[in-house]
Amino acid sequence: MTTANKKLSSARLTQPTDKFVEEFTASVQFDQRMFRQDIRGSIAHATMLAEVNVLTVDERDQIIAGLQQIEQEIESGDFEWSIAQEDVHMNIEARLIALIGEVGKKLHTGRSRNDQVATDVRLYLRDMIKPIAQQLNRLQEALLNVAEREAETIMPGFTHLQTAQPVTFGHHMMAWYEMLVRDAERLEDCAKRVNSLPLGAAALAGTTFPIDREMTASLLGFDRICLNSLDAVSDRDFAIEFNSFASILMMHLSRFSEELIIWSSAQFDFVDLGDAFCTGSSIMPQKKNPDVPELIRGKTSRVYGNMFNLLTLMKNQPLAYNKDNQEDKEPLFDTIDTLLGSLRVYADMMSVITVKADNMRQAALRGYATATDLADYLVRKGTPFRDAHEVVGLSVAYGIQHKKDLSELTLEELQQFSANIEQDVFEVLTLEGSVAARNHLGGTAPEQVKAAIQKARSKR
Repeated sequence: MTTANKKLSSARLTQPTDKFVEEFTASVQFDQRMFRQDIRGSIAHATMLAEVNVLTVDERDQIIAGLQQIEQEIESGDFEWSIAQEDVHMNIEARLIALIGEVGKKLHTGRSRNDQVATDVRLYLRDMIKPIAQQLNRLQEALLNVAEREAETIMPGFTHLQTAQPVTFGHHMMAWYEMLVRDAERLEDCAKRVNSLPLGAAALAGTTFPIDREMTASLLGFDRICLNSLDAVSDRDFAIEFNSFASILMMHLSRFSEELIIWSSAQFDFVDLGDAFCTGSSIMPQKKNPDVPELIRGKTSRVYGNMFNLLTLMKNQPLAYNKDNQEDKEPLFDTIDTLLGSLRVYADMMSVITVKADNMRQAALRGYATATDLADYLVRKGTPFRDAHEVVGLSVAYGIQHKKDLSELTLEELQQFSANIEQDVFEVLTLEGSVAARNHLGGTAPEQVKAAIQKARSKR
């Protein structure tokens, strides 16, 4: 089966396109993934043209039947893609003409490749937002499950990567979850601007045919119509916005990855990622490398690059459509693929993560994590905060000198720094006491973590 060899857009030209130029300017190698969207858009366009009497009902039916056959051919692998026809749109139209003859030539009435490709890209991105949202949802669910399981597991909280205060692992997972909530909101908001119909703008100035853009929008499920024909064919803000969302999400995954890489190291040994998500070394048999989070950390820069690619692509384009815009698809497609893979593997990995609670607890005991609790204790006893801060600093220095945690110092040792310290001080110097005391909205107390999980589940 062959696609028609005649180039559908070559009538104006007096010489054939140079062979290398033909290959250099073609996009069918990568935009053929939009074939379903292109056929869907063409079926809607033909349906509308028949409704406004530009096509007859019989012509419409022939066109739709031909397009449906082409879709089956592509899905079965029987379709022959041609570089000579440049892109997915012209390949499908050429095949349609080969199938149904002169009637197939009427499909392009009232539209241009400019508004056709803008519509296809929006349809494709809209279709791909759905599985991305599903994978994002899976990862959120995995984090909620881990947080629920580890709501009372104590670990050191860090600032500057130094032990700061004790928190619970569940609370830490809920911090990750909150980042993803914002990501989901950004994706939902982005989807609104993706869902605008450019079709009907034609090349740049609209068409003289009596088209019904509202009907086309309804057939294709668009919420709104691009209101200016110049803007409709040249706008790629929606692709840039999606890449911006993707870059922020990948930044979050990269931060998660950095922590997992640190936590799974022998020096920390807080978590085990599961053998299915790690690899060994070609020379060191003892190694278990966290390749999945490392690779996602690396892929983040790839998505950043795609965003800047699109921004730079658009920054100096005059209205309306320019051939430059052919370069919008590869970075967009690459971001979609990278995001889908990263979210999927992260959701799978977090679903089987093993948390080493004893190791986390011992680490929290080594870093004077309850020092702030001692300062708060002194303030409640009437000591001005700055004085309390100095007392605790001296107490920690003493503990370091004698290799003792604050909870291991005797009452007499603590009282040499402040007479306000009494026997009840030891109630606030325990790790459990520290996390339990932060029992307020957004705090790390197990009760608050469980409440946050319940609230998150109710919203979902």
